[in-house]
Amino acid sequence: MAKIGYARVSSVGQSLEVQLEKLEDHGCKSGDGTIFSEKLSGLDSTRPELKACLKHLRKGDSLVITKLDRLARSTRDLTAISQDLDDRKIGLKVLDQDIDTSTPTGKLLFNLLASIAEFETALRKERQTDGIKKALDNGVKFGRVAKLTEEEVEELRGDRREGMSTKDMVGKYGLSRASIYRLTAKEE
Repeated sequence: MAKIGYARVSSVGQSLEVQLEKLEDHGCKSGDGTIFSEKLSGLDSTRPELKACLKHLRKGDSLVITKLDRLARSTRDLTAISQDLDDRKIGLKVLDQDIDTSTPTGKLLFNLLASIAEFETALRKERQTDGIKKALDNGVKFGRVAKLTEEEVEELRGDRREGMSTKDMVGKYGLSRASIYRLTAKEE
């Protein structure tokens, strides 16, 4: 019955040190290949170290992580990994949330937390959609505010027709060359 650790941070600038220390304190050994770690987004489906870790696990082992979000970013992914571990008779130990799926209480807690996380995500999406709809109904315009009024755009196009150079238009209107080209291309 081995304790195999997995640690992950989302970006290169973040440190794995705290996670590795917790895993070692729990009995995982970083020097003998029982801790797998990577610096990669949880949304990145490649995660080679996670794949190697899951492949390394054997019946009776425990996968040890510090937090659920280190293992997966979506409930679907988390559920799939958990089901694979369960099918293979491998436990999952989450240190910071004190979850151990090798016990009935741990399985219950894991499933409750996964369900609550999925519910919260659905509610957040619903609130966001409602907020966007209400804002649109109230006349809120999304996106960047135009730097020029319609009258100024017409003046800019007139300057182009009269032969003003792009460089001079950039200075006069305070826009980038790309914006000048885009605004004058609509007319041409």
